[in-house]
Amino acid sequence: MATLRNTPKLPPDRERLVSAAPVEDDSSFELKLRPQRLGEFIGQAKVKENLAVAIEAAKSRGEAMDHVMLYGPPGLGKTTLANIIANELGVHFQPTAAPLLQIKGDLTAILTNIRDKQVLFFDEVHRMQPALEEILYPALEDYKLDIIIGQGPAARTHTLEIKPFTFVGATTRAGLISAPLRSRFGIVLRLEFYTPQDLQIIVERSAEILGVAVDKEGALELASRSRGTPRIANRLLRRVRDYAQVRSGGKIDLPTAQAALQMLEVDRYGFDEIDRKLLLTIIEKYQGGPVGVNTLAASLAEEPDAIEEIYEPYLIQIGFLNRTPRGRVATQLAYEHFGITPNRRQSSLF
Repeated sequence: MATLRNTPKLPPDRERLVSAAPVEDDSSFELKLRPQRLGEFIGQAKVKENLAVAIEAAKSRGEAMDHVMLYGPPGLGKTTLANIIANELGVHFQPTAAPLLQIKGDLTAILTNIRDKQVLFFDEVHRMQPALEEILYPALEDYKLDIIIGQGPAARTHTLEIKPFTFVGATTRAGLISAPLRSRFGIVLRLEFYTPQDLQIIVERSAEILGVAVDKEGALELASRSRGTPRIANRLLRRVRDYAQVRSGGKIDLPTAQAALQMLEVDRYGFDEIDRKLLLTIIEKYQGGPVGVNTLAASLAEEPDAIEEIYEPYLIQIGFLNRTPRGRVATQLAYEHFGITPNRRQSSLF
């Protein structure tokens, strides 16, 4: 299995405003804006429908709900949905992150203290250690925990019964989850990027909670530059709120939103300086591509994992970048966005 690196955290002066990775001082802000019920959750209609049916069925039978895997780009609401599942079921919610569990005792302690029908949420589940996965398998299938007592020839296995529970795993890289672990999830759901219309509703809801005056045009402007991600929409709202308070009497209308976002250097596609640098590096330095991700990472002084997990998904989704077997290729939309005319060789790549 390939070694995974932690996604690099940028220095404070380079923290990406449009990154979907959570920023420490924004955690309480985001927590305040998270919906608590399925009916309050905006967008992801198919995901909500599947969860609503599963939740209602589990409640009617009086059983623990089947295990759930939520996957998709960061910032789309996986943690929020896990918390909503617990709220809708009326059970305890226990969150943790797979990289935090380093030894078997960590996982054993969590499993032996599980409450009846509770929701156990593991973020970044693709980074769970193989040795810990082996402990988890019988717990997920039979609600049993095998503990080895002693060492060497005198060692023996003792099986503990644990209470039925719902395991919710979240990941941004579903392909890295092992096949045995993936097979234990009864419900597998992918979260997609949001439409500007859905994000507009989210911005208006967040503004109401925060007591910020925003009109429909201003909310839509923020939504259209949020890269299809609620976390980014809420972060932009926070920054534009500051601008409106200082420069325009506290109300966020279209001119105020445009002026604030121009100051923040977030363009109409939601690109910031790093997005533009990535695309221009491919176009100008590597003739539009193809260029390998490791070469691109070296040129940008970034980690390959950061490019694959943070920058690329949105650029590919909106058609500015193609990922090919030979490397990354800038599309015609990228050339048009920067007002660059492709040469004959570059045009042949489209």
